[in-house]
Amino acid sequence: MASVTDSRGECDETRLPFRGRHTLATRLLATNLLTLALVASGIFTLDQFRDLLLRERADRVEAQATFAAEALIDDSPVEKIKTMARIGHVTGNRLRLYAPDGHLQIDSWTTTGPTYVLRDPKSQPWTKDVARLLDRGFNALTRDGYQPPYVEPASDIRDNWPEASAAFAHMPSQPLVREAPDLTPVLSSAAVLPDGSVVTVMGNDRAFTRLIRAERSSLGIVMALATLLSIGLSLFLARTIVSPLRQIARAAHRVRLGRSREVRVPRLPARRDEIGMLARAVSDMSQSLRTRIDNIEAFAADVTHELKNPLASLRSAVDSLDRVDDPRLRSQLLDVVRDDVLRLDRLIGDISEAARTDAELARARFERVDLGPLIEQLIAAWEERRSTGDVRIAFARPRRDSSVVMGDPTRLARAIDNLVDNAISFSPPGGLVEVVAARVGNDVRIRIDDEGPGVPPEQREAIFNRFHSVRPEAEQFGRHSGLGLAIARAIVEGHDGEIDVADRDDAPSGARFTIRLPAADRVL
Repeated sequence: MASVTDSRGECDETRLPFRGRHTLATRLLATNLLTLALVASGIFTLDQFRDLLLRERADRVEAQATFAAEALIDDSPVEKIKTMARIGHVTGNRLRLYAPDGHLQIDSWTTTGPTYVLRDPKSQPWTKDVARLLDRGFNALTRDGYQPPYVEPASDIRDNWPEASAAFAHMPSQPLVREAPDLTPVLSSAAVLPDGSVVTVMGNDRAFTRLIRAERSSLGIVMALATLLSIGLSLFLARTIVSPLRQIARAAHRVRLGRSREVRVPRLPARRDEIGMLARAVSDMSQSLRTRIDNIEAFAADVTHELKNPLASLRSAVDSLDRVDDPRLRSQLLDVVRDDVLRLDRLIGDISEAARTDAELARARFERVDLGPLIEQLIAAWEERRSTGDVRIAFARPRRDSSVVMGDPTRLARAIDNLVDNAISFSPPGGLVEVVAARVGNDVRIRIDDEGPGVPPEQREAIFNRFHSVRPEAEQFGRHSGLGLAIARAIVEGHDGEIDVADRDDAPSGARFTIRLPAADRVL
């Protein structure tokens, strides 16, 4: 089991992930539609283009009015008619000349005929109605200024045209823009001659409307394609991201409810991206959780079984005390009671140690541990306790900082202590237990050798099971709970290490336990 630790400090769990009311699919769609907002900004850019173009067209009409006024200054009445006709024919506009008294004097259309026609919307096809509707929509969206409608006055005199009246009064005036019935612009401007006559230039600029509508159509097509692409991309992302995440979430929810013994979490083997990594991680996590639950259930069953034996012996001895009068037998029964109480106390302590090992390792903060001094302290403690009998312990201390690992020193000491205790219990009288620690490549290896009978190959995995009960014949009953090697393996695996047992290759008999732990980087 890989440990989940942070050697640099506590994990900051106060930063909660973003929690919104909207689903991931909605956010993906909103993110993609943000691109449409950029496209929609083109509407306002187009509106600026429209204003600039309209200003340019109005300035052109104003320049034509000024040019016409200058061209008519020295002309005779006949030449004025010809000049106005030529200008109207070239520009496609209508020119009018009003006498100083305000009455119409010359109209270019009298000579050239109409150069433009104001279209009646009722006589146009429905597509033009749609175009005008879109025009109004764009104008409303951009809050474009209102243009007054063009209305031909009942009496064609100078005073009925505001631009002509302003020019006659020598007032500053701007070209006027009016809307024809079909929403095309009608532009007009006026200029005054030295004799007080006023010339007006007016035209229906249908080309302006066609250009703007063409640009708006192109922008509309781009927006439609962008919208379809955005929606399609959102649906694709929702299917490839949201759907598998939803499957994983549902499986995790079923695991949390615990109503099913086996919950299949999709592993998505074909996905090589972060979604696939998440799916496999959640699947492995749920499998690990099921394994841990199974181990807890098995452990609870084993604990129940192991506790029943000393309790049954204790109850039998206590029940017999009331029926036995022989002092010698009562003393024997009391010895049994004491042994069973000690056995229960040792068993409960080891059970507690085994139960909290995994949890404490998961929360442990690993630090650099030099195994040389650690093991030396353990050996000194064994010799001080004199619990080795006549078994000797030899330790070849490695060079300082040559056997350094990242781990919990208390737990590592417990694992090594359990292996030394196991080696002493199986050693013959006068035997030697050898402990060696050395760095080999990227690992630090701890070797514990004894001179006992060794471990048969078929038992080398079973001895690490909880409550394994194969003990030396001469050992006092109940001295060991059968949890020592199981605790040692849990600690070693919690440090991302391995533990195994084999026969010694340098002695006639004996077992060799080897612990392999990842070496810590050397401090430079």
